[in-house]
Amino acid sequence: MRRCERARAALTPLLLVFLLLGVAGCGYGSRAPGAAAAPEVGSGPPLSAESVTLGYFANVTHATPLAGVQKGFFTEELGGTRLRTQVFNGGPSALEALNAGAVDIAWMGPSPAVNGYLRSGGRSLRIVSGAASGGVSLVVDEDTGVRGTDIRGLRIATPEAGNTQDVALLHWIRAQGWDVDPHTGRGDVTVVRQSAKEIPTSFRRGAIDGAWVPEPVAAQLVAAGGRVLVDEADLWRDGAFVTALVVVSQSFLDEHPDVVEAVLRGALETNRWLARSPREGKAGVNDAIEAATGRPLPQDVLDRAWRNVRLTADPLAATLAEEADRAHRLGLLGGRPTGLRGIFDLSILNRVRAHRGEPAVDDAGLGVRTGT
Repeated sequence: MRRCERARAALTPLLLVFLLLGVAGCGYGSRAPGAAAAPEVGSGPPLSAESVTLGYFANVTHATPLAGVQKGFFTEELGGTRLRTQVFNGGPSALEALNAGAVDIAWMGPSPAVNGYLRSGGRSLRIVSGAASGGVSLVVDEDTGVRGTDIRGLRIATPEAGNTQDVALLHWIRAQGWDVDPHTGRGDVTVVRQSAKEIPTSFRRGAIDGAWVPEPVAAQLVAAGGRVLVDEADLWRDGAFVTALVVVSQSFLDEHPDVVEAVLRGALETNRWLARSPREGKAGVNDAIEAATGRPLPQDVLDRAWRNVRLTADPLAATLAEEADRAHRLGLLGGRPTGLRGIFDLSILNRVRAHRGEPAVDDAGLGVRTGT
């Protein structure tokens, strides 16, 4: 009953907002694919490319491109090369745009990056940097009466079949000794695949009992009466696991390494600013989210999400390999994890880091081979 009362109280104004966003084709934290922002250009001559298009999501795990574009860090590094941006609904659409040449560099989760690499036989893309760690939780409604972490019989949403959070939930379910078909989502737990924009509304309406989701969706569910049952960081050694990466089209990397370097310099400078000025940085990220979606995050949601995400250029390559192995064992990977060698090219990132007096990051043996 308390759940229904909350839903009636909150649904009318919130549902109108979500419905309007849905009709417009842009979900929570995303602009409809195809609605690219106007290009920006800095001073000086262009680099080897006249323009570069960056793709990312309007959520907290993508704070670096949000703030970097908003505050001009990328434009400053790119000089006369025009900066274009595209905000996406999710990883598959970003990967599709990358493969089609509609974007050159994209921030995305590990699962679409791995699947895109394997399905192209290692020819389509390279991971050139990490972006974020953590910020993923299993949140359930307070009224479900869950004891401990026993979610059998509940309807738990993930953003998409086979995506990073979907794999994490299914792996965790198996570790509990429960049975769920990875493809249909049916079993001891019902896994409901919904886009991130739909999950908060479904939760408030009682259509789902919880979700395994990244920030800020997890914080939204907590604000709507949920509680964190599992923080995924607690399931990884030292609490670190990759949730966002910087991925580059292989052809663009081959033809314009100087532009990729400029973008990575801008990303590192953005992260430095965000670390030094967290209050201003958080406000800047929220401004960028508002610009992309038409509304900012509520302050309590933003604060909670911000605490749970760690921005890092380290791709935490060993955890990507583990996530790929889990997806393979679940039958949700477009190839064998042994085919991942060469998915990373961290040479440009480590060169930039060396110039800044920062240590190199490791590719866990999955980097491109040189000298052959």
